[in-house]
Amino acid sequence: MRRLLFLNGIKAFEAAARTGSFAAAGSELNVSAAAVSRMVHLLEQRLGVALFERKANRLEMTASGRAYQSGLTPIFDALASLTAQVTAPSGLRVLTIGVGPTFAMKWLIPRLADFRKAEPDIDVRITTGGAAAPFGDDWSCGIKLGDGEWPGLVAEPLFAADLLPVCAPRLAAQLKRASDLKGPALLRVAHSPDDWPSWLKAAGVARVTARGPEFQYYGQALQAAVDGLGVAMGIRPYIDDDLAAGRLVAPFALSVPKGMRWYLVYRSFRTDQRDFAAFRRWIIRAAVEPAARGKPAGRVRRQAG
Repeated sequence: MRRLLFLNGIKAFEAAARTGSFAAAGSELNVSAAAVSRMVHLLEQRLGVALFERKANRLEMTASGRAYQSGLTPIFDALASLTAQVTAPSGLRVLTIGVGPTFAMKWLIPRLADFRKAEPDIDVRITTGGAAAPFGDDWSCGIKLGDGEWPGLVAEPLFAADLLPVCAPRLAAQLKRASDLKGPALLRVAHSPDDWPSWLKAAGVARVTARGPEFQYYGQALQAAVDGLGVAMGIRPYIDDDLAAGRLVAPFALSVPKGMRWYLVYRSFRTDQRDFAAFRRWIIRAAVEPAARGKPAGRVRRQAG
């Protein structure tokens, strides 16, 4: 016989563990923070183990708490997914993909027609957030840039994230060597301040500091580069289509690894779901296409030195 202990307490613990506070868990569950605290305390009593260490102004999970939460969250996600499938209109197949706005605009959306052609019955929904956005409970999968370590998620590598300066063709004509780069013309991305220093160091240019306009997202900086505002630090695969189309040029051959990769991330229970499995097969295949197409030889013009 299946033995289920105090489901309200389990729900309260999982929400508090995932959100990091009793208050946030209370908001999600529509109860007070005090009620969440009481339910978690009762659960701990019934289990006979401490799940949290209560510290001033913060919660910290014990080893038992971390182990419990790592198993509970996928179970609740699977339950939510099953409920959505059962209550969805007959025949509706929904795939929700969480991505950053630049990845959506620069890579995923331009290729979605190909996926829709292969799987016309799947209703694709894209939800965007920054690189640090947490994995959404309603996501079928996400595409994230990082080190591949996201607790509770499966992470499959898709692309290397190489850095390469790019600019409009007319500006590239003025750049004979990396030392021709000027600080005020180097466009910056707020959440990636190390991109330019990493590339300039690899290029042997010690005295140039990026001081150009700063943007919130790579996509904004790349559009500014297309419009001739300056030189942006491109990151693959964002720049592949712009290079192939000639909207941007890479004036130097030197590319530098960012130290992270792009991953397809998802809960393990999704593996056998047919709609996710179809998307997984498609994106793994599509991820190799930029390399298969090749880069126009005339676009990368000079060595950095």
